[in-house]
Amino acid sequence: MEIITCIAIGVAGGFLSGLMGVGGASILTTLMLFFLKMTQQQAQGTCLAVICLSFFSVLVYYKKGHVNLNVAALVGVGFILGGIVGSYLAGAMPEQILKKCFAVYLITVAVKIFFSK
Repeated sequence: MEIITCIAIGVAGGFLSGLMGVGGASILTTLMLFFLKMTQQQAQGTCLAVICLSFFSVLVYYKKGHVNLNVAALVGVGFILGGIVGSYLAGAMPEQILKKCFAVYLITVAVKIFFSK
């Protein structure tokens, strides 16, 4: 893998996640699929590993008073449980089906955002 491409994906994903608060699945997974030619499972797994490093972005928001730690802790518990189940399911699913599920997710989010007030 090209080091410059990986770093550029990280910069783009980090910038857009920090700017818009969007999840890594929306940005990093897509960039890894297109530019690194990873499988869907590889891109998702790698994205989850990178998300652990978002702690530094959280610090910026926290210092400005924009992090609700109680909500973050409760959502985090659910995130851990859901992440374990979801990752097992994604690993067992054929890549083409997983790609279609990912596409439906992205379209649903885009439509929801586009038509929201």
